[in-house]
Amino acid sequence: MSAPDPIVRAVEAALFAATEPQTIEQLRAQIGDEADIPAALERLVGDYSGRGVELVERGGRWHFQTAPDLAWLLRRETEQTRKLSRAATETLAIIAYHEPVSRAEIEAIRGVQVSKGTLDVLMEEGWVAPAGRREVPGRPLIYATTPAFLTHFGLASRRDLPGLEDLKAAGLLDPVDLALEGALATDDDDETDDRSSNESDSLLEKPGEGD
Repeated sequence: MSAPDPIVRAVEAALFAATEPQTIEQLRAQIGDEADIPAALERLVGDYSGRGVELVERGGRWHFQTAPDLAWLLRRETEQTRKLSRAATETLAIIAYHEPVSRAEIEAIRGVQVSKGTLDVLMEEGWVAPAGRREVPGRPLIYATTPAFLTHFGLASRRDLPGLEDLKAAGLLDPVDLALEGALATDDDDETDDRSSNESDSLLEKPGEGD
């Protein structure tokens, strides 16, 4: 039996010890510039294939996760203390499918004003982050999804986002969602009515709380 490859072992140890997914550059900085990190990752993907944990890549970052078919073994029954409101869910969907987008562009698609609190909740979850400023008058801040968004939803990249037809087939679009679909399908450069209605739903679906 041949001796284990020291680079593969080092990458394996670094990923197990890491508190968050690692990029190839981060692994190379930790293990050494001469290390063939991509080859080691490829070897580990094969070594862990079919096992209780697997090595996956999400948005250019690598981490170990429980095999999907065994996730139920580790699931704990916990009270859901925080749930995204419809406003936050729709805002996240718009950012994911249209990023990078400004608040004004999100409002043009949703048809209502987006409170600062909605974006704050998504940023606190680590799923959305500022992505610079649009080079137009006023230079509005623009937002995009993060690697944590990909990791949470099990996506390798934004190309893996389900299409609207997939969402329909899965029964995940109700009549209000279908109206949103129509807005998502239009170009953002169409002029929209100046609407000043505020969001009526709260960020966290808890009685008595607002945005």
